[in-house]
Amino acid sequence: MTTTHHDAWLDLTAEEAIEPELPICDAHHHLWHRPNQFYLLQEYLQDTAGGHNVVSSVFIECSAMYRDNGPEHLKSVGEMEFAQGMAACSASGLYGPIAVAAGIVGFADLTRGDGVKEVLEALQIAGHGRFRGIRNHSARDDDPDVPDARTNPPPHLLTDATFRKGFACLAEHDLSFDAWMFAPQLADLVDLAQAFPDTTIVLNHIGTPIGIASYANRTQEVFAQWSASITAVAACPNVVVKLGGIGMPICGFGWASGEKPPDSATIAETITPFLLHCIEQFGPDRCMFESNFPVDKQSMSFTVLWNAFKRVSASFSPSERASLLHDTAARIYRIDMA
Repeated sequence: MTTTHHDAWLDLTAEEAIEPELPICDAHHHLWHRPNQFYLLQEYLQDTAGGHNVVSSVFIECSAMYRDNGPEHLKSVGEMEFAQGMAACSASGLYGPIAVAAGIVGFADLTRGDGVKEVLEALQIAGHGRFRGIRNHSARDDDPDVPDARTNPPPHLLTDATFRKGFACLAEHDLSFDAWMFAPQLADLVDLAQAFPDTTIVLNHIGTPIGIASYANRTQEVFAQWSASITAVAACPNVVVKLGGIGMPICGFGWASGEKPPDSATIAETITPFLLHCIEQFGPDRCMFESNFPVDKQSMSFTVLWNAFKRVSASFSPSERASLLHDTAARIYRIDMA
């Protein structure tokens, strides 16, 4: 594949992989083919080829490859078929040893209430044993200059009564729930987790502290509010957290617009307070690193990002680092650890 202008920009900050022997389960990435943009199996494998020992990964829904016909509520099954196809290609061994999309998180609209069972059953069939859970976006903010999730979720989606009827169906199908929301919304997640203590909830992107628009230049205030909310979420034993998503421009670090990408030491210095607070509150066995590629590729390469994660976790014991880098994700998403 021809090197793009962005790839050339990423190459301005080149590093060798730190501690390349440590096994990694990438807890969160996407694959898609959209107009004028594609990120498929070979692109992901190209990004992971920088020396880190990625042994498996988890595909997270991103509205890719929906069916073009049939009932509206079943169109997302097309994405499961697509992700399963990518996983099957990876499992053939022709593309190397990484088990890409060994676990798959799809989409089913929980606001269908009990009616979501039909969708969950269709996803289960299409997933061929790899379907692990669903994600409904709830990320939104009252500041019009903060971009909401692409699904334009309503306020307080997680507290909606019909949504919760659909959510109740997840436990019946042994499925987890991935939650993407902004930091000011985390109280809703606490309420949801307490109402459904038997359902595993995976908080994406450390709860996404906002650093742009009206939140810009309020670093200490934003961190204080975010950290208090994370402490409250961590008190719910059925919630685990993904450590990543820090390359998204909404976090306000400004890396994507720099003359060159940040190096791993710079990234680690910036994100250490956030990640260490999560690890201290949740414990390593409830935390997992994620690449969030190709979204976080806006700001840094895969190799540099995981170098930063390894720098942040350097002071932890070997077993704790194993949890952060691989074991927590493999356990939560039920990926064969043999």
